[in-house]
Amino acid sequence: MAIEYQKLKNWKFADLEHTYSTRDTILYALGLGCGADPMDLDDLRYVYEEGDGLLALPSMAVTLGYPGFWLKDPNTGVDWRMVLHGEQGIVLHKPLPVAGTVIGKSRVTEIVDKGPGKGALLFSERDVIDKQSGDLLCTLTSTTFIRGEGGFGGPAGLNGGPVPAPHPIPERAPDETVDIPTLPQAALIYRLSGDYNPLHADPRIAQAVGFKMPILHGLCSYGIATRALVRACCGNDPAKLKTMQLRFTAPVYPGETIRTEIWREAEGVSFRARVIERDLVVLNNGKATFL
Repeated sequence: MAIEYQKLKNWKFADLEHTYSTRDTILYALGLGCGADPMDLDDLRYVYEEGDGLLALPSMAVTLGYPGFWLKDPNTGVDWRMVLHGEQGIVLHKPLPVAGTVIGKSRVTEIVDKGPGKGALLFSERDVIDKQSGDLLCTLTSTTFIRGEGGFGGPAGLNGGPVPAPHPIPERAPDETVDIPTLPQAALIYRLSGDYNPLHADPRIAQAVGFKMPILHGLCSYGIATRALVRACCGNDPAKLKTMQLRFTAPVYPGETIRTEIWREAEGVSFRARVIERDLVVLNNGKATFL
């Protein structure tokens, strides 16, 4: 089944009600490696409900009101095996509660046809709304690369369509770096926050698609970069992070160390992340702003 532009562009998502607890908030932070140093009082606030009080990491928003892997539905016309998560962004309107019920409202905003054999880009958004107050907590943006699915036509055009340019990274040395090691079992913990793709757990499946071992979830790497930015740029106050966007460029293996490189600029920071062990950039073209 081929992609039909209008059908996919107007895909109907049911509002998704999601109730989560302080246990879920703690489990998410543990998946990002918080608490690895039992003497780190800053990290303790993300994994311990007593003491100074529990806080939610801003990147936890990616797990809230999530509609699941909806592109696996054959009615989308997409071969789900050809799907890659290309970019992720977040706009935080309010600090995330450590527990509550939210409503996720998802939508496709555009599909860009790159042409036959060149694939397509699908842009989507999700609003996360607090059910009790009706407040908009955050808006998530995502770019999905669908390999080999181009050539279906439609208003986005066959010549590449309106693809935003990636945020440029300065050519000078970074102003600051933050190193955060990942745990060997990080993917097995992070999957309990809702992404059960066996690629992140089963070595047989990972090796069948060309990896030496299960890889870390891209959104786990995203969360670790968020930890680094909150620590370096927000005085470890997650409420100060306003926006964050980046591009995924390579997978991380659990147990590797992620170094987030930060450039301070007039409006927020530019950043990217690399794994030290392979000197490989895994997150790129990052931009973040703060209150």
